[in-house]
Amino acid sequence: MAADTLKSTTGAGGGAAAVRRLLLDNGALTALIVLLIAMSALSGDFLTTDNLLNVGVQAAVTAILAFGVTFVIVSAGIDLSVGSVAALSATVLAWSATSHGVPVVLAVVLAVATGIAAGLVNGFLIAYGKLPPFIATLAMLSVARGLSLVISEGSPIAFPDSVSHLGDTLGGWLPVPVLVMVVMGLIAAFVLGRTYIGRSMYAIGGNEEAARLSGLRVKKQKLAIYALSGVFAAAAGIVLASRLSSAQPQAADGYELDAIAAVVIGGASLAGGTGKASGTLIGALILAVLRNGLNLLSVSAFWQQVVIGVVIALAVLLDTVRRKAGATPVAAGTGSGGKGRQAVTYGLAAVVTVAVVGATSFLHGGSSSTSNPKIGLALSTLNNPFFVQIQSGAKAEAKKLGVDLTVTDAQNDASQQANQLQNFTSSGYDAIIVNPVDSDAAGPAVRAADKAKIPVVAVDRGVNKATTNTLVASDNVAGGELAAKTVAEKLGGTGKIVILQGQAGTSAARERAEGFAKGLEAFPGIQVLAQQPADFDRTKGLDVMSNLLQAHPDVQGVIAANDEMALGAIKALGSKAGKSVQVVGFDGTPDGLTAVTNGTLYASVAQQPSELGRIAVDNALKAFQGKKVAETVKVPVKVVREENVAGFTG
Repeated sequence: MAADTLKSTTGAGGGAAAVRRLLLDNGALTALIVLLIAMSALSGDFLTTDNLLNVGVQAAVTAILAFGVTFVIVSAGIDLSVGSVAALSATVLAWSATSHGVPVVLAVVLAVATGIAAGLVNGFLIAYGKLPPFIATLAMLSVARGLSLVISEGSPIAFPDSVSHLGDTLGGWLPVPVLVMVVMGLIAAFVLGRTYIGRSMYAIGGNEEAARLSGLRVKKQKLAIYALSGVFAAAAGIVLASRLSSAQPQAADGYELDAIAAVVIGGASLAGGTGKASGTLIGALILAVLRNGLNLLSVSAFWQQVVIGVVIALAVLLDTVRRKAGATPVAAGTGSGGKGRQAVTYGLAAVVTVAVVGATSFLHGGSSSTSNPKIGLALSTLNNPFFVQIQSGAKAEAKKLGVDLTVTDAQNDASQQANQLQNFTSSGYDAIIVNPVDSDAAGPAVRAADKAKIPVVAVDRGVNKATTNTLVASDNVAGGELAAKTVAEKLGGTGKIVILQGQAGTSAARERAEGFAKGLEAFPGIQVLAQQPADFDRTKGLDVMSNLLQAHPDVQGVIAANDEMALGAIKALGSKAGKSVQVVGFDGTPDGLTAVTNGTLYASVAQQPSELGRIAVDNALKAFQGKKVAETVKVPVKVVREENVAGFTG
């Protein structure tokens, strides 16, 4: 009777608690369902088979990365390097297979081995070097990204055709990336739930000291855990590069944050000891659904970031509530016995760092007494063929004029570029050439150079709220008008088009958009279905165009503010490109001209970027010498089509 009474009381009092527990334990799945319902209600184009497969494709890379990060987080670690390792692995594959003739199968093995090696280094630094996972993987993030840039020389490398099929579909409808994601998810679930190392992850995350005292070889297990994370990062990099048909050294930049967010949203605890592959998959799908749905709803890219940030914060808050409600144990801290070894490790790292810096200074310090003028060229990125060509033209002119030219790559980071400009100023350079990541953000650093009486030349994009001696640029407004006229005339003056905009805040994006609008005024029969930013990036061009196709399957033309976005749009369009849908790009990059030759890109408004670099150096030297320079130097643009592409030299 007492037992019955106890059972009845527990059931009566625990009904609400049971529901609460159910929601807490399945919060991610509940959120995904609510999100699917909301997006379906807000957009009639969302809940279709094609669009849901599209969501799966866009979730694939993040999910594969996140499966690997799940192993690390379950064991109470963190891995910030997976995005960079993914880019490095893909670069190694493309570089070895295309530039050095390595058989594709062996190149794939090398790519996976690269991921394993990076993971083993992370594991060694953490397990044996006693470095915090955050610091060790942060260092690998920088090293892997740097190696990727060194190997590729800052330019995308064409991916082998046999591997590029990973970005295609089976039977014309089932995306291969989704299949790869499912397979990798099943492997992750098997490892976590059915293997010795999986049980070790939970043991280490729950209480590392207790796991060690129970006989578990924690250090070796950590090596294996981070190596597994590297394998999954390599797989993600290969899938991403396959979707783009090229390995780009800056690919997957920031994806590590999405991967960690997916794991946390999926229910894993940052304190370790909990987490599962299915939850991680749900977390990745939530992020993909958000981005996809917000694109379909034409929500500003800025607000998209705000929404996703709020979702991540709420997920961490839910994790905190869940741990309090369920009294999830937190791994005990380790003892202080390893402090001496840590001190030795840090001391050794400091010695090595000083030695490397000293050696580098020695190697590059021999020419410090040169009397040649010193000019600094701050480029927004070298991960774009257009800017690589600007660099080539500038270097050739600098060599011709006897100028010492220093080139920096901001990697599309406005803060990093500001630091580089400040370094040029404080180092007393004779002149500075800047290609702003953001026209407004470059203003303060350029004003500091003005105050130091250092002439500044802007190239391709202007600088806002600061004085520059001259702006060397193509006439972006006229070029935009040409692009609009070209696609409108190809469509016979009537048709439906979409516009892929450049990076907000830059003069190039603003002026080209102005030109598009002016050019279309003469063609009232052309209907602009949508305009969305893709930030001058091929990956974003692919994803944004894929999303826009769901809402506007009847599109007949695309105007892209640069060739990289146009190439991404072509990949999304597939067989439609150059046939039922005409795409016009901007810049005349080598990849863009190849697409023109192949007939997938109808035309490109070519800017002659090498000429931009040459004229910028020439004007910077004249400004330093006190000679008069024009306030604006416009480099003419021309429309390159299939009939005249052979005679265009760039």
